[in-house]
Amino acid sequence: MAGDPADIYGRRTTAIAGSLIYIAGVVVQVSTTVDNPTQALGLIVAGRLLGGFGMGQVSATIIMYMSEICPRKVRGALISGYQFCITIGLLLASVVVYASQNRQDTGQYRIPIAIQFAWGVVLAGGLCFLPESPRYFVKRGNIEAARKSLATLRGQPDNSEYVESELAEIIANAEYERRVAPNTGYISSWTNCFSGSLWQAKSNLRRTILGTSLQMMQQWTGVNFIFYYSTPFLQSTNAISNTFLISLVFTLINVLSTPISFWTVERFGRRPLLVWGAFSMLICQFIVAIVGDTVGFNHSHRLPDGTKVADNIAAVNSQIAFICIFIFFFASTWGPGAWVVTGEVFPISIRSRGIALSTASNWLWNTVIAVITPYMVGEDRGNLKSNVFFVWGSLCTCACVYAYFFVPETKGLTLEQVDRMFEESTPRTSSKWRSNQTYASQVGTKNGHFHHGPDDEAHV
Repeated sequence: MAGDPADIYGRRTTAIAGSLIYIAGVVVQVSTTVDNPTQALGLIVAGRLLGGFGMGQVSATIIMYMSEICPRKVRGALISGYQFCITIGLLLASVVVYASQNRQDTGQYRIPIAIQFAWGVVLAGGLCFLPESPRYFVKRGNIEAARKSLATLRGQPDNSEYVESELAEIIANAEYERRVAPNTGYISSWTNCFSGSLWQAKSNLRRTILGTSLQMMQQWTGVNFIFYYSTPFLQSTNAISNTFLISLVFTLINVLSTPISFWTVERFGRRPLLVWGAFSMLICQFIVAIVGDTVGFNHSHRLPDGTKVADNIAAVNSQIAFICIFIFFFASTWGPGAWVVTGEVFPISIRSRGIALSTASNWLWNTVIAVITPYMVGEDRGNLKSNVFFVWGSLCTCACVYAYFFVPETKGLTLEQVDRMFEESTPRTSSKWRSNQTYASQVGTKNGHFHHGPDDEAHV
């Protein structure tokens, strides 16, 4: 749903509105009391729904906003910062929950929820001081506002040659997209996301599949199994004394590893990061599974008091070590990398809806994995134990193959050059592609000049 307001009211405005909705959801949850359990459950559910709606709107809009305002040479690094902030949030949440878990009053649940209020205020307040996306203004036909926004973002005067050159390319690309996929109404604005052939890499359908599948595979890596279920999973063998501390270590590795991507995503590119990241993760997953199935987690005995203990604690510790290595590879590759590529591959005509669909895919598969995992590892259900890592390893293998064959290289390209790259190369040859002609020069050669038409339309 975030795609529509992002196109109508703007990327920044939509993100601010989403933050305010999220803040309202937090307030509803904090107001919950335990005096009436039925009422408490209703308020918590209502608050979570409201907060989830706001969070979904923010997460779908922020990536689009960042991809549209960032300079091409640092765009990947800055979008990776989005994932870095997510990891910091996970760490802070773990610390706050750990600190408040032994409280005997309502602070046990109110403190972890209430602290979220501050971050909503920071996000909404911070966005008020930033300009709107120039590509949004171009899409709406407000060229002068686009020029001012771009000049502010690039730290240049309005009449700068640098600003005029970039703006001309944005305008030309927007006009080209309007001709190729005209928007004739609300329904067509969504059906355009699925237009074109499945066998053409440049088609909107392929790009929509690319964005949604990347977010799906990011969840398929199994990383959220570790963050959601590592504590009860490891606790079941009593191989470690403080399982919560281990889960905190997992989260800390996640935070410290993510900034590595700030450099690697611009040095080596998006495509190698995803291919080799998935390959490294599948190795770790299969090692954890094989060790657990042969000598580790799957083998335990009971003490006279009935306590279940692992037969080989050293083997379980080695599994934990490789889980940590897996988290390192995820946090430095697929964690930020999937978001970077998602923010770059959509043309301006469907960008808001394409990124919204991709973000929805992320949350959908996050939910699916959270729901099905207890059935996979529960002792009275699937009871897969360490064998569950065979599942995650196999899915990481799928992600590796998929990234090799279908993910293009977008490093160092403007969003408009990415569109042309899709037209002139394939994913496997995209890293060698170089821009020989811009949309602006192509149209300029044909018509001799740019002119801005009436009725809020930018014509070339």
